Amino acid sequence: MHPLLLEGLTDAIGFVGGALVAYWLGKLLGFDPLAPGYGGSTLGGIVLVGLGGGLGLQVARRWRAKARKGE
Repeated sequence: MHPLLLEGLTDAIGFVGGALVAYWLGKLLGFDPLAPGYGGSTLGGIVLVGLGGGLGLQVARRWRAKARKGE
């Protein structure tokens, strides 16, 4: 597999996976990023999803770097 394709796929999977985990965690905590309006619950949910996506992306990149070292 082409290295750039692998990089893009792992970044996408990490970002979307992290965002989904944060979305469901936020729903459990009472935050809903898809609620109508811009209340505290909505803004908190949006922040959580953004942080989760960024964290998932960083995890994917660290995993890829670690896998590259082990080759």
